[in-house]
Amino acid sequence: MNNKQDCFWDKPGPSWLIIALILYSVLSFSLETIPDLPSALVTFLHYSEFVVVLVFTLEYATRVYKAKHPLRFVFSFYGIIDLLAILPFYLMLAIDLRALRLFRLLRLARLLKLTRYSNAIRRFSQALYSVKEELVIFSFASLVILFLASVGIYHFEHAAQPEVFTTLFDCMWWAAATLTTVGYGDIYPVTVGGKLFTFLVLMLGLGMIAVPTGIIATALSTVRQSEKN
Repeated sequence: MNNKQDCFWDKPGPSWLIIALILYSVLSFSLETIPDLPSALVTFLHYSEFVVVLVFTLEYATRVYKAKHPLRFVFSFYGIIDLLAILPFYLMLAIDLRALRLFRLLRLARLLKLTRYSNAIRRFSQALYSVKEELVIFSFASLVILFLASVGIYHFEHAAQPEVFTTLFDCMWWAAATLTTVGYGDIYPVTVGGKLFTFLVLMLGLGMIAVPTGIIATALSTVRQSEKN
């Protein structure tokens, strides 16, 4: 576990610096997606990324050094996030990451570093952890409902639209879009039975959205109340 009280980066000044660098890094990542950027700006972004990584590397090294159990910190949640925040830069020095965009996306892991400095995000993490079993059960139940909805719409629509509801996997796409109330409209029923079934699935989807919201809201209230006590 990290020795927070002894770590330089947990003091107000350095912690605000880290937060600012995280937000700047995300802005820089977004700017890099703009085509035909001026060469001066590209150069600035390149060197500023080097500075950001240097600071994050110093932070990571300091936290490992200050940790009571360095190896335990390295494999902890925050230790892994801190490593992912700097890993793409050093990998880029060894290999060409332009063909491996997934590694470049790891830079966005820096956003997760904000959880260390935000009490609200920390409370939210604690709330999720306290109801993890309920959320796992709800996720499993959602998958079961998704499958049953797919089977139901396949039964009603396959004969009428064999080219649309061809397989159960095609029906799963419809079920996911309907249960989440997104309703893209690319696949829709035409039979009376299919339309009635779709209405039932939509109502069920609205209820499914409310369940995890209530669970997390209750958990957040409990965490906040425990902090006050």
